[in-house]
Amino acid sequence: MILLDLHTHSIASGHGSSDTITHMADVASQRGLQILGVSDHGPATPGSSSISYFQNLCLAPESRYGVRLLYGAEVNILDFNGLTDLSPDVLKHLDYAIASMHLPTRKPGSLAENTRGYIHAMKISSVKIIGHCNDGRYPVDYMELAKASRDYHVLLEINELSLSPQGYRKDSEKNCQLLLEACSKYNLPILLSSDSHGSKNIGNMPYAINLTKQMQFTDSLILNYDLQAFSAFMEA
Repeated sequence: MILLDLHTHSIASGHGSSDTITHMADVASQRGLQILGVSDHGPATPGSSSISYFQNLCLAPESRYGVRLLYGAEVNILDFNGLTDLSPDVLKHLDYAIASMHLPTRKPGSLAENTRGYIHAMKISSVKIIGHCNDGRYPVDYMELAKASRDYHVLLEINELSLSPQGYRKDSEKNCQLLLEACSKYNLPILLSSDSHGSKNIGNMPYAINLTKQMQFTDSLILNYDLQAFSAFMEA
């Protein structure tokens, strides 16, 4: 059973939904989630919120409708040295950060450049998750990413939106398979993420779940199923 979803977006991301965090928490509660993470897009994303929005999330309620809320950001990796659009000084006040590459904030580079960009972003202490690194427009070395995620204590995600029929990222299923193979080799935990923009898909991850079963990925390494293991990972 999915108990948590950390990759979601509210109206503050500037696209895809007009849903507030309060409404998203209500829906998460109805779907049986115990933890909802709100990770709005960083300020380099056109239409997203300013730095002050992220600075003030520390004042937001810790729970709503019986759901524990974690406040984060999906930061944009802006160059291949891991520069992000929120500074470490801002990120340290959030519960976590997801680091991702998006058009138009970062044009794709070579396999080596993209891999280096992700790995350098992992070195930021607040970055706990690498977002949708399955996008074939940004080719990467999954074995190198897996080794780095082990060394820097960062989760790689399986992104539901990437795998769904509405997904637009290139070669997502094949690349998620490679990611799972790499994580299996190094016995690494992963995170399943809805990447829901608004409340519609919060906690809904059928394609991601089916792929992990197809790949015979160990359930005990999927942190969405185990709150104790998730908390231990985040606090380590």
